[in-house]
Amino acid sequence: MSTSSTSGSTSGPTRRGILGTAAAVAAGATLPALAASPARAAARPNILLIVTDDQPKQTEWATPKTVSWLAGQGVRFTNGHVTTPLCAPSRSSVFSGRFAHNHGVRNNGASHALDQHTTLQRYLKEAGYRTGLFGKYLNSWNVADNPPHFEDFALLRPSYVDGTFNVNGTVQTIDGYTTTVVRNRTLAFLEKARTDDRPWFAYVTPYASHGPRTPEAKYAGTDVPAWDGRPSVPEDDRSDKPPYVRNATQTLADGRRVRAEQLRTLRSVDDAVQAFHDKLAALGQLDNTLVIYIGDNGFNWADHGLTGKGVPYRPAHEVPFYLSWPGGGLGGGTTDNRIVANIDIAPTVLDAAGISPDTPHDGRSLLSGYSRDHLLIEWWKQGTGAGQKTWSSYVSKDRQYTEYYDLHTDASGTVTGTGQVGFREYYDLQADPYQLSNSLYQATPADERALGIPGLAAALAADRTA
Repeated sequence: MSTSSTSGSTSGPTRRGILGTAAAVAAGATLPALAASPARAAARPNILLIVTDDQPKQTEWATPKTVSWLAGQGVRFTNGHVTTPLCAPSRSSVFSGRFAHNHGVRNNGASHALDQHTTLQRYLKEAGYRTGLFGKYLNSWNVADNPPHFEDFALLRPSYVDGTFNVNGTVQTIDGYTTTVVRNRTLAFLEKARTDDRPWFAYVTPYASHGPRTPEAKYAGTDVPAWDGRPSVPEDDRSDKPPYVRNATQTLADGRRVRAEQLRTLRSVDDAVQAFHDKLAALGQLDNTLVIYIGDNGFNWADHGLTGKGVPYRPAHEVPFYLSWPGGGLGGGTTDNRIVANIDIAPTVLDAAGISPDTPHDGRSLLSGYSRDHLLIEWWKQGTGAGQKTWSSYVSKDRQYTEYYDLHTDASGTVTGTGQVGFREYYDLQADPYQLSNSLYQATPADERALGIPGLAAALAADRTA
C-alpha cells in the first residue's frame, strides 16, 4: 500500500494552520495566505459531504443553486475524477481515501470487503463528531444492517418513490420522493445542532441521477436545453477501439433521453442543496462548515456508442467536484485546475478536522499545495462472460493511456486471471479531447517509442501495485 497518490510533485506540505488558498494558487492566482486554523479546539468545522449517483460533469444546468453556492462561493475543481467509475468502489474510495486495489471493493457486490476501521466516519466519530448518513450507502449492503460509525441514519435501499429505509435500526417504508425524504432527514439532523454543540458530519447521498432516473412529479415535464451531442456521440468509426466498443449500439437519441432524465432528477438534488444552505445560514454555521460535493462516477450519453459507466473514457470518470469552506479561507469562488479525485476527500476532511489517520491514504488533502501530474483509474470485470475486460488507465491533463487485461473478479472482489494485456489505447487529450483516435491502433514500435508508451506502461504498472 502507498501513503500517497500516483506520482506527482509537492509544492508544499500540508499545513493545518496556514491554508492559504491552494485552489487559487493551483489556478495560477497569487493570493496572501489566510491564517485560518481548522484544528482550533472550539471551532472544528462541521462536514457536509454530498455524493450524487451517476452524475456526469456536464450537468450544471440542472443544479444552478448548487453551483452558485459551492462553486460561486467556494472552489470548482475543473479536473475532478473518480478512481474507479463504479458506485461501490468509488464510494469506498471516498470513505477510505484509497484506491480500490487497496480497499478491496472492486465491484458492486464486494461492499463488505471495505475495512470499516479505515473509514472517514470512524475517525470523525471517535474524534467526537456527531455522524449521520442519509440516502444510499454501498451497493450490496443489506438495508437491515446498520452502517458502521453513523449514530443517526436513514439508509435507503435505492429507489425513487416510497422508499425502504433503515432509520436508526428500524426498516420501514417512507412515502414520498426519496430525494425529498433524504433532504428532510438531513435538515432534521442539522437542526439538532441547536441543542448539541458537537461538530457534525453528514454524509448525504440521494439516488439521483441513477437509473431508472424517475423525476419528482413537479419536474417530470421539465424542458431541458437542446443537445446535439458531441463528436464522441456516437462516433461512427470505432475500428480502433476494443471489441465491446466496436459492438456498441447506443445512438444520439439514446444519449439525449438519458441526459434529459438525469437532468430532471438532479433538479430535486439542487432544491435539497439550497435547503441545506438555508438551514446552515439560519443556524449560524455556514461559515465553519466544510461542504464537498461530488458524483460517485460519471456517465456516457452514447459516447462511442455507449451509455453507462465503467469505461476508460472521460465522461465516465470525470465528475462535478466542488468545495466550500469560508471559515477555512475557501469561500471566494475560485477555480482549481489540479488533477483531483475521490481519494482526496477523506484526507481533506481529516486535515480540516485536525485528525491524523492511523491507516494509509492514497489521496492527498486538497487543503495542501500538492499537485499530481497524473492519476490511476481502474476497473474490474466481474465474472467470466463475454464483453468488456478489466482495465487500468494513466490519466493526465494532456494524455491517457489504457491497458485491458485478462483478469476478472468474483462477487467478493477476488481477482483471477493471467493478467496478460489484450488491448491498449492512447489518446492525446489536447488534440483529441473526445478520444476519437487511438494512436496505438496499428502503431509500430517506433511509433510507440515516439509517444512515450514504454514509460507510460511502466508508470501504470507501478501505480497498480502501489
